[in-house]
Amino acid sequence: MGKDLERLKQRIPLLDFLQRHHWTGHHAGARSEFVGLCPLHEETHPSFYVNARKNLFYCHGCRRGGDLIRFVELALRLSFRESVDYLQQQLAPASQLLQHTAGFYQLELHHYPEGIHYLAQRGVQDPVLIEELGMGYARGGNLRPHLRALGYSLELQLQAGLIGRQGQDAFCRRVIFPCRQHDRIVNLYGRSIGSAFPHRLLPRSKGGLFSWESVRQFPDVILVEGLLDLAVLWQAGFRNTTCAIGTHLTASQFAQLCETRDRCVYLAFDQDDNQAGQQAALGLGQRLHHAGLTVRIVHLPAQDPNSYFAAGATPSDFAHCLEEAPSL
Repeated sequence: MGKDLERLKQRIPLLDFLQRHHWTGHHAGARSEFVGLCPLHEETHPSFYVNARKNLFYCHGCRRGGDLIRFVELALRLSFRESVDYLQQQLAPASQLLQHTAGFYQLELHHYPEGIHYLAQRGVQDPVLIEELGMGYARGGNLRPHLRALGYSLELQLQAGLIGRQGQDAFCRRVIFPCRQHDRIVNLYGRSIGSAFPHRLLPRSKGGLFSWESVRQFPDVILVEGLLDLAVLWQAGFRNTTCAIGTHLTASQFAQLCETRDRCVYLAFDQDDNQAGQQAALGLGQRLHHAGLTVRIVHLPAQDPNSYFAAGATPSDFAHCLEEAPSL
């Protein structure tokens, strides 16, 4: 029972739960601590503190605190057992729905060649890696009847963001990456293979750093912007690569990088013409440096790692870029 409760609390980070319920917190000095107005009582001065790393809260106003289950007990006036049941109900339908959706898209990747062709053009060709990452393809227009046949209501599909209000699929002509946290799919990322906006996530938390459970074991970690960057680096043997899906790290993702103080983080962000990627790398690097980590900024002779390898770079070329990366 104890292990099941810990797993439940890990699968629903307290900070994410509060933010989904419209709580606004601000950094309170420590890198993983946030403060805001207490949702348990009326107040005008923020006294409700959340430690994202420890998954705990405490209010100095009403002097109540604890973990996620305790918060649900207090906020919804439920018993302990009722609070656990409530949280499990929050997880099960959406989690299973995303699992079935990702599985459907995996099968679709092998039925429609445009997805495989796009990945090959971007330098991702290893079928074992494609299977390991759970990559799929959404051609659009055929998800709703598939999920309906599995017993998922239209309302649940709408709530998950998989179907739009007009009945259209959220993902159309996109390569799909499932985003996992603690062996559970928490979101889906779609990369457009056409003229549509390149990036799309479902309107829910993107979870922790990509594949963090396997990457966290490494003393040196490479952080990239995009999942195609991660895919080509894993394919080249750099399995210590993770991704935040963009340059902005959530509080939970930042706390993950800071778990080990003697870690070295290589920031291999995009080399943008407008300097956006470079500035984001510098800003994040300074925050990580102040948190006690060693940070090195990787400069590539291409826009991003994906473009670098697609242009013919070898693993030794990239290893040389890591060696030459200056420290902050």
